[in-house]
Amino acid sequence: MKYKYIVALSFLTFMSLGSCGEDFLYKAPQGSIDENALTNANGVDLLVTNAYANLTENDWGASVFNWTFGGMYGGDANKGSDANDQSVLNTMELYTTLASNGYIDQKWRWVYKGVKRANKAIQVMANVTDMPEAVRKSRTGELKFLRALFYFEGIKVFGPFIPWVDEAITENNPLIHNDKDIYLNVLADLDDAIANLPNTQDTPGRVNVWAAKALKAKILMQKGDMAAAKPILKDVIENGKTSNGLAYGLEDDLDANFSSYTENGKESIFAVQFSVDTNNNGNVGMSLCYPHGGSGNPGGCCGFYQPSNELANSFKVDANGLPLLDNSYRNGDPVSYRNPSTVASAPLALNNNEIPVDPRLDFAIGRFGIPYKDWGTPKNSWVRDAANGGIYLPKKHVYSKAEEEAGLASGGFSDGWAPGSAMNLQYLSLRDCILLYAECLANDGELSQAMNQVNKIRTRAGLEPNIIKINGVPAANYKIATYPTTHAAFTDKATCIKAVRMERKLELAMEGQRWFDLSRWGGEYMAGAIKDYVDFEKKYLAKFATASYLPAAKTMFPIPDVQIQTMGNDESGKPYLTQPAPWK
Repeated sequence: MKYKYIVALSFLTFMSLGSCGEDFLYKAPQGSIDENALTNANGVDLLVTNAYANLTENDWGASVFNWTFGGMYGGDANKGSDANDQSVLNTMELYTTLASNGYIDQKWRWVYKGVKRANKAIQVMANVTDMPEAVRKSRTGELKFLRALFYFEGIKVFGPFIPWVDEAITENNPLIHNDKDIYLNVLADLDDAIANLPNTQDTPGRVNVWAAKALKAKILMQKGDMAAAKPILKDVIENGKTSNGLAYGLEDDLDANFSSYTENGKESIFAVQFSVDTNNNGNVGMSLCYPHGGSGNPGGCCGFYQPSNELANSFKVDANGLPLLDNSYRNGDPVSYRNPSTVASAPLALNNNEIPVDPRLDFAIGRFGIPYKDWGTPKNSWVRDAANGGIYLPKKHVYSKAEEEAGLASGGFSDGWAPGSAMNLQYLSLRDCILLYAECLANDGELSQAMNQVNKIRTRAGLEPNIIKINGVPAANYKIATYPTTHAAFTDKATCIKAVRMERKLELAMEGQRWFDLSRWGGEYMAGAIKDYVDFEKKYLAKFATASYLPAAKTMFPIPDVQIQTMGNDESGKPYLTQPAPWK
């Protein structure tokens, strides 16, 4: 289900069904869809698809893949591009964010747009009489899942004290205080979803019961309730199946998770379904995040989301092929460096190929001199401004040349002008669940079991399909091994936790997850990690010399000023929305 069937109608439907006032003299406006016309099984299906479509309709700050909030803010990447383009992000990447930041407002509006769509579909479905009960149950479960997902995106960014609006509230602009923790409401939605969803669906884009369980576990982990998440994660990993009936499993080839040709595979628990139809539904939210430089390269615009020096060097390994858990990867020479040559044709950057590195470095990050999927090696023009963005390129979500030639991608499939592709991206994945489960095991002192989960991920990373080669020879000094049972991670809890957390950093690099991990691991941990990141990055990019450090209390973003002003005050003069204490 590629969601495209209702994208063209989505905003029109949302606006007309959410109208208020005197019913416009009791006449339906021309060009709108009357609610009565949708009060049937077909109408509900349209409204459910409309709720799914919210996942693909987002501004750059609202993408569910969180390249700004999760990736850039967490230190996986800097803004990239040049200093003047989308300058609103300059303060965010340097940790001087203000509540007036437009990207923050985009996220808030997107959350409640999705919630409104889900609520409207539930409200209309309550009056439908021609829908088979099995379909009604599934659609109810799908909508509760989607509503939980939309709220979870709000919680990750703004914290759990945001207004809860469900189908019982019919006002178009409800005035609700943000004085209650909504975690329990969101988890209750997922319990309803689990009770109603089937094991498989007629299309892989629809959620099934296992996706709902995985999302519940992920939310519990963000909440800090590892005890409740642990058995759910175990169940998902051992017994779960995709919506099209595939038993969950890790793909041998990492690229299988980032290709239009192999999407909705066994590692994908829930993926956002993108397409390249006439509605330009090609992942608008990440349309800035492709190499720069015109035709003949992947995207041609706009040079944002460039991997950080800190992330790239995290992939250094020791002589045994294991991560440097003592953070000594920040010492010595970098894995790549700016080419000092002034010759115009000289490559922008060179690699220290004697340094042993995890092969996932060149899967997650584009480096000069290393094949960039099937596009050849990067050209200097692919980096818009190395002084501002550095020398690395995003890679995971970027389409291949074969996909472009097959009509599955181009430089103009997002919003009609920007790069995009039909490549689905996984919002919930087995690799994520395995590493979350490893965290639970490590927390409970089950260290061997935790490291066995980590070693599953590392074994896959070292398989032959994941070693990039040039003329049959590895393109860099790749070295990766599983942790031996003699390693301290098998006997020392603190070391085990370090190993699990490092594995998440490496495996999920550039997937918009990093800052949400740091924040849920605690304010002090987050603040320390961000300080270390800033201090390292300023050695390479001058702009970080003016960066601030995030205080431990700021494990959330501020509520947008414009939303506080719009909501106003109640009868007693109390604001409906109050800023979290750290941001006052």
